[in-house]
Amino acid sequence: MNSVTTLPKLTPMRIIIPILLALAIAVTGCQTQKEKLRRQALKKTKVNLRDEPTDVDFDAFIGRLRKAVAAHDMNTIATMMTSNFGYKLNPPLEGDGVFKYWDEQNLWPELEGILSEKFVKSEDKEFMVAPPQFADKSLHYDGYRAGIRRINGSWKFAYFVDG
Repeated sequence: MNSVTTLPKLTPMRIIIPILLALAIAVTGCQTQKEKLRRQALKKTKVNLRDEPTDVDFDAFIGRLRKAVAAHDMNTIATMMTSNFGYKLNPPLEGDGVFKYWDEQNLWPELEGILSEKFVKSEDKEFMVAPPQFADKSLHYDGYRAGIRRINGSWKFAYFVDG
């Protein structure tokens, strides 16, 4: 009696399914790590972002502003700004000249980065500000920050300054 054992035939499905399962586990692990890093950042800033109200109006405004800044669409950005938009603290500069200043100082990437941050209410509750560290006075944050405020029922981009 010669009994020959045959191995199961490897089909493409028997190869693909374990690969897909391994990929799903890896992706889930990455998301868990990202969530852990986000929670650690929140602890450092002492600002609980879940306390901030969600405002569909505000979210839509920020979305349009982020797209306009990414495209360097100065006409759209100008319609979203206050007339006395602040763009430098020392010496104080506001209003006209902001786009020229951003070009000269190569601030477009910095602006995009700050606008990608979470916005929270400022201490005086007049502005929504980013990054959240700026809202926590105990951190003495002195980097770039952006402020948005509601004027006559509409959101307006009020400032983007450093220091």
